[in-house]
Amino acid sequence: MSASPKKFQVVQGRAPVDSFRPNTWNTNSVSPENEAKLDESIKRFGIYKPLVVRPHPDGVGFEILGGQHRWEGAMRAGFVDLPFVNVGPVTDNVAKEIGLADNGRYGEDDTLALSRLLKDLGAEDVGSFLPYSDAELENIMAASSIDIDALDALNSPELPDLTGAGVGATHQVMRFKVPVEDIAWITSAIAHATREQGFTQDDSMTNAGNAFVHLMKAHK
Repeated sequence: MSASPKKFQVVQGRAPVDSFRPNTWNTNSVSPENEAKLDESIKRFGIYKPLVVRPHPDGVGFEILGGQHRWEGAMRAGFVDLPFVNVGPVTDNVAKEIGLADNGRYGEDDTLALSRLLKDLGAEDVGSFLPYSDAELENIMAASSIDIDALDALNSPELPDLTGAGVGATHQVMRFKVPVEDIAWITSAIAHATREQGFTQDDSMTNAGNAFVHLMKAHK
């Protein structure tokens, strides 16, 4: 049986940046690379997501439950004040639960749809402000290129002759068709395996092929 929703007297507003202080239990850390991306995001868009706070237990200002890194980035950028959502004088346990929920992520991107969205943006510098590594972006962007149904038809209904790969070859391009409705989950599965297994050392097509082989071996 699920717990009853907790009731908060939520107040929204703005306050000087020095009115906020971080909590002492935040487990969420940001690498220097993603800190730079966050700074670039703030430079582009400002602070569009309010901090989640409660009145500080010592009675002075607010304690940040969610958004500490945004607050730190805003201070680096010279912001004078910030938007906030105040959930009121909740207990420490509730404050910690809210912080975990705010930092958590409840969904997973459809890799094919995400790759198309990024390409639709037409931005070559998305990696400068989005929280993806270069390797992750390469794999995501490659997903829309692994549009298996759009590949050329086989010259023969038989499997390709792998002996034509050439002496000393390590890989062979295979071309085949799958139902349109299966493209999204196949490309998503390949991208997920690429990330999980660390197939990032080669070009995007080879990385995807290595992930595909890994998935096939796991189910043979």
